[in-house]
Amino acid sequence: MFERFTVDARGVVAGAVEHASRAGSRAVTEEHLLLALLDREGTRASFALASLGVTDRRAELTEALAAGRRRGGMSRAEEDALAGLGISVQEIVARVEEVHGPGALSGETLSGETRGKAWPSGRPSFTKGAKKVLEKALGLAVARRQKHIGDEHLLLALAVLPGLAGEALAECGGTYASLARLLSPPAA
Repeated sequence: MFERFTVDARGVVAGAVEHASRAGSRAVTEEHLLLALLDREGTRASFALASLGVTDRRAELTEALAAGRRRGGMSRAEEDALAGLGISVQEIVARVEEVHGPGALSGETLSGETRGKAWPSGRPSFTKGAKKVLEKALGLAVARRQKHIGDEHLLLALAVLPGLAGEALAECGGTYASLARLLSPPAA
């Protein structure tokens, strides 16, 4: 699959690995892919993000991702579903942090550092969610009858899949519908 990735898409994956490494994360997540997309300039995805004003709202998006990390990676939709069952995620987070310290569910230590700084194999692993993004990007490219997988496919995959990264992206204006409209292939 990676042989079909464009230079821009490979740059996003490499950027995600860098984000994960800097954060001391044990694996590359969807969040790292999103942050790497926001770092890019002069690509189809960066144009779409800038056109929708998402790039200008990077601080807000980063804050939404941090809040989700504090909830253990749970999206607001998942939090709302649990609230419907009478379960308060905020209450659970507060109790866990009371016993184990701030950021206990996020994987951060009391000093603010992230656990698990080394990758045993020397190569980064990808979470199931990050792998789903890569697979969905392939599916989107195939559905559009395109032979390459570009950073725009990665962005669309993040936007269409459920989860924290897609939810934060949508909250900042990057919904799947708006991105798909901007990134639709030219008429043949």
